[in-house]
Amino acid sequence: MIISNHWLSDYVSHDLSVDDLAELLTMCGLEVEGIVQIGSSLDGVVIGHVLTCEPHPNADRLRLCSVKIGEAEPVTIVCGAPNVEAGQKIAVATIGSVLHMPSREDPNEKIAVTVRKSKIRGEVSFGMICSEVELGVGDDQDGILVLDHEAPVGEAFSDWISEEGVPLVDHAIDIAITPNRPDAVCHVGVARDVAALTGKQLKMPEIDIPDHGKAATDEFSVTIEATDVCQEYVGILVRDIRVDESPRWLKQRLLAVGLRPRNNIVDITNYVMYELGQPLHGFDFDTLADSKIIVRKTSGETEFVTLDGNKRTLPAGTMMIADGERDIAIAGIMGGENSEVTRETTSVLIESAYFDPVQIRRTARKLQIQTDASYRFERGVDPCAQARAAARAAELMVRLAGGTLVPGMVSARSVTVKPTRVTLRRARANALIGVDLPAAKMVSLLEAIGFEIQISDDEESFDCTIPTFRPDIEREVDIIEEVARLYGFDKIPEPVRSSVPDHAVEIPAQRLLREDIRDRLAALGFRELYTNSMLRLETAEAFQVDILPGGRLGGNIVKTLNPISQEMAALRPSLLPGTLAIAGYNANHGRKSLRYFEIGNVQIRAHSNESIIDGYTEKELLLLVVSGDDAASGLHQDVRKMDYFDLKGVAETLLRAVHLAEVRFESGTSQFPVASSYSIITSVGEYVGVLGELSASIRKQYDIPAPLFFLELDWSTISRLAEPFLRKRYEAFSRFPVVERDLAVTVGANTPVGKLLQQIRESGKPLLSGVSVFDLYEGDQIDSTMKSVAFSLKFSADRTLVDKEVDLCFDGIVKVLKSESGAELRR
Repeated sequence: MIISNHWLSDYVSHDLSVDDLAELLTMCGLEVEGIVQIGSSLDGVVIGHVLTCEPHPNADRLRLCSVKIGEAEPVTIVCGAPNVEAGQKIAVATIGSVLHMPSREDPNEKIAVTVRKSKIRGEVSFGMICSEVELGVGDDQDGILVLDHEAPVGEAFSDWISEEGVPLVDHAIDIAITPNRPDAVCHVGVARDVAALTGKQLKMPEIDIPDHGKAATDEFSVTIEATDVCQEYVGILVRDIRVDESPRWLKQRLLAVGLRPRNNIVDITNYVMYELGQPLHGFDFDTLADSKIIVRKTSGETEFVTLDGNKRTLPAGTMMIADGERDIAIAGIMGGENSEVTRETTSVLIESAYFDPVQIRRTARKLQIQTDASYRFERGVDPCAQARAAARAAELMVRLAGGTLVPGMVSARSVTVKPTRVTLRRARANALIGVDLPAAKMVSLLEAIGFEIQISDDEESFDCTIPTFRPDIEREVDIIEEVARLYGFDKIPEPVRSSVPDHAVEIPAQRLLREDIRDRLAALGFRELYTNSMLRLETAEAFQVDILPGGRLGGNIVKTLNPISQEMAALRPSLLPGTLAIAGYNANHGRKSLRYFEIGNVQIRAHSNESIIDGYTEKELLLLVVSGDDAASGLHQDVRKMDYFDLKGVAETLLRAVHLAEVRFESGTSQFPVASSYSIITSVGEYVGVLGELSASIRKQYDIPAPLFFLELDWSTISRLAEPFLRKRYEAFSRFPVVERDLAVTVGANTPVGKLLQQIRESGKPLLSGVSVFDLYEGDQIDSTMKSVAFSLKFSADRTLVDKEVDLCFDGIVKVLKSESGAELRR
């Protein structure tokens, strides 16, 4: 955002050098990224009168001009401009003058050039007839600057141009406006901060705002059909205008902020936008069918020709401005060629509206159009400034284009705007800022930027009405930040001493658990990733499935209100998408073995007992993925592809390390696009995660060549379940012996071993203290439809067990296995 220092001084007399002004703005949060000087003092440049203009005897494109520049004799000047003629009043740089002219290597860079007496093609030239660009008062470099016939010959050009309202020297200040400061995208907005910081008075332009109705309502109507995306639409009609070139002062101000002047009507709408921050548009009123303005959305895909002459395909739902028969503008972005103001225009309808920032941003991204208007609407304009801006433009059209204002205006509003009120506590503000500011100081700072303040009787709290042009301020802490910003961060002293606790800070048990898991995974060869928590909306929706921890809650995807791009339109419901993108990239850049893990948060728009904000749930997850070779190839190293059981072994190791009880892996039967096969993991019957193989379609989407296996654990739930075991405690070894028995059974080949383990644990209570599988056999020695599974059983108690009670428990286990799984004891 470029601000003209000279233009800024219309609204605040700050008396600062441009460098001091830049420092002041930067320190208050409006970071200045660059300063460019425009123009120079033009000492030695005078007004001349071309007496004669003859062809150069030795050059076809040059002219020999006899120019009177004062009381002395006329001087001869060689000029190559195509528009130089006898009788013109022109600006002459006399010998010794210094001009700041565009560099031949870089036209954007200005270099100092001294005018000297020179011989051009055999003829001596005693000066230079200047163009707008050479003088720094315009952008026309196709010919010399021709002045009014009344311009006094011999007078300093600087005196004459100053009377025209054009500064000889200005500075373009480039400010990096953050998205939360839509009020600062105009000169008045920046001037408001400067006035508050310097203690000067803010001088607002005087504007007579017409009432709704009167003759204007007889001339045209405004209807808002798209009430969800248009809060207000104001129209003011100006007749009998004459479209012409803008006055020099107006063109110079637009050039200073990087805009090219077009004509007085277009230039006025741009001028008001850069002055007040409200984008405007001017329609040729006589081209509007039925004298109607309708704000609506397209029902389907539509073609539309914009002001730049391009035919654009608009998607369904695009907000448009229409007349009685057709669309005439893309709302908030660009007008249409069919209602453009031309030289023949005599009546202009001024549009000033409040359009929904999200709608404008979405349309601008889809159409790949970025305009000054969309830039401001996307950030959010003042919802109460529409009439004021339109009236300002109408006033300038009457003054600069000879127009006649049609009394009144037409205003349609779909939403009533109520200013936000927040209570500010002085003690709280001083505690956060670190300075004891009196109530009067806080009030003066806030009132200087447009707040309305009501002070309590004890002056300890303030009822603050937030100005509508500051949508970023919503809470008490936001107001405190404004007080600190205006007071000056550099004025806040460093504390003389800081409090330090006299004991070691206790690290939360969940954090210790997280760090322990990180160490274990690193030791197992996994690399930790950190991926973006924001995704494309369609990607987020594809990974919100029931088998994944984030999808278990149901609900919807959390969408971002003001996405910077479509790549960041939603918060992730799973850690998988970001990790898969990295896996695909690395696999295609030579990595043959992939082992990655990430610990991060996901968000779902659903209420749960973990919700901090009503209607939203945030969970911490742990994701592991493996793909490719299990090890690097070598002379004595056999390489194989990693599979489901590699990752299952890691899962069992991790869950054993956090002491989860009764962990089960249950094969899933439902079909999901994310996984070709999967197992749901539970602990004591509660879901804690999923282990699966990524589907071929998703692998293809992320360009992953080898099968990939993933483990996504609900780390929030695991931390809760593991909490009783997180603190290390001493437990003595048992003084009593452990009895070990082996048990081998034959079962159906498709019988899950996990199911057998669960039956053994349940039926062996309370004496059974441990069980594990030590052998699995399928072969010629048993039926082909069967398999043999061997278990190692451990029995113990707080006393010495006798064989009889162990035998009784063992037999009970065998009976349960036979009755529930059809297992036969293998002899």
